[in-house]
Amino acid sequence: MQIEHRGKRPNIDSAAVVAPTAVICGDVTIGPRTHVSFGAVLVAQGGPIRIGAQCVIRENVVIRSTAQHPVDIGNYVLIGPRASLNGCRVEDEVFLATGVTVFHGARIGRRAEVRVNGVVHVRSSVASGATVPIAWVAVGDPARILPPDRHDEIWSVQEPLNFPRVVYGVERAAGGVVDMQEVTRRVIAGLAEHGDDRVL
Repeated sequence: MQIEHRGKRPNIDSAAVVAPTAVICGDVTIGPRTHVSFGAVLVAQGGPIRIGAQCVIRENVVIRSTAQHPVDIGNYVLIGPRASLNGCRVEDEVFLATGVTVFHGARIGRRAEVRVNGVVHVRSSVASGATVPIAWVAVGDPARILPPDRHDEIWSVQEPLNFPRVVYGVERAAGGVVDMQEVTRRVIAGLAEHGDDRVL
């Protein structure tokens, strides 16, 4: 299903294949020979999504851009089922396995690999050719690649990256508390912009 959002329509190359249950919304460009599988959702919400040639976007992948964080995916990239990419850059020949999460402002270098359930945090940069092991976390620029059981070490790098400010524009209060009333208000306001969307 293709949807026009804020006057922007998807631009899908004639040699690309998009499954009938995939949703492509707004300023999304899909290159030649790219295949978007069943249940995938690509939503350009204020910023563009650009996907290169001969990419594979598997079942139930979610790719979302924002006005501050466009998505740029290079050529020959495979994104595994249930992966979630948000406002990031993925260079050529990258493999993102099942369940991978990539956050706003992150960059994944050419020929890098993020394995099953790996995480690349906000404003983090994975070097070309690097590997993020199964369920590990890449955090920082350049990224430190750490196992999930080293939370304190991850947090020491992650905290100054300021996830709430980068993603929602909301500063943490004293003690690290995030105002969830303000976060949800902002998210709902952004989603309300879809009220005038039009199925093509």
